[in-house]
Amino acid sequence: MTVSFLAITFLTGCLNIGGGTKSESQQPTIGQQLVDLQKAKESGAITDAEYQVQKSKLLDNK
Repeated sequence: MTVSFLAITFLTGCLNIGGGTKSESQQPTIGQQLVDLQKAKESGAITDAEYQVQKSKLLDNK
């Protein structure tokens, strides 16, 4: 039973042996943030006015 548990744990990734990869969070570029804003506006998540305000903030902080 112990061998089965270890095999399942290992195969499902619950047991991290050997380091693996290290992922560091990166800040999105201004360009990516502008694309995301545009998508949010197009989907209706934000209004055009909100888009313009956030766009100005991004471009003023560059």
